[in-house]
Amino acid sequence: MPVIAVVALMGFLFLPGSAGAPAYAETISAPTVVAGAPEEPSKRLATSVEVAADTYQVSMTAYNAVPGQTDDNPFVTASGMTSIPEVVAARSRDMAAELPFGTVIRIERTAKDTPSCRFSEVEHQIGYRIIADTMHWRWTHKIDVLFDQNDTVPVNGRHVNPAIALGHCTGVTVTVVGKVNMKNPPTTQAELAAMFAEPALAVR
Repeated sequence: MPVIAVVALMGFLFLPGSAGAPAYAETISAPTVVAGAPEEPSKRLATSVEVAADTYQVSMTAYNAVPGQTDDNPFVTASGMTSIPEVVAARSRDMAAELPFGTVIRIERTAKDTPSCRFSEVEHQIGYRIIADTMHWRWTHKIDVLFDQNDTVPVNGRHVNPAIALGHCTGVTVTVVGKVNMKNPPTTQAELAAMFAEPALAVR
């Protein structure tokens, strides 16, 4: 084949839009990235949704940081975190993989109260909790919320500790909303709510 014909044929094969090159080759461009530009809200929300996707139905009780209800060192949880009544919760050992230490959960219950479960009486003290403690081997699929041993709430004309007021509840929904640094955890419900109430802030 003459040299001129070969050169002409090669030029045809590499023309944009020809069979030898993708038709979209000249229409694709790399996204423009502006230094210091804020992350798109949709991307932050997507990450939060992935974290908050784990929801579990469990039973729930409550306890106080006293030797009779814990071990001989009630002021330190199984994770090593201090026993902070406003934020600490324990989980049964069968849920260690689903709720590892440092996990922040939102606790909800929609069923009506019963004589054995007065969730609504102490709901304002539950809200968000940090998984920082563990329970005895005999319990399964259960969480245990820590309350201040010196606190009381009114129930049927009497003032009792919130742990007693709560009782034993079933049909409790636990939703994972994020994680916290166990070395410097929030210490109040207000702090936890500020960190995790908004979906975009669920990951820290």
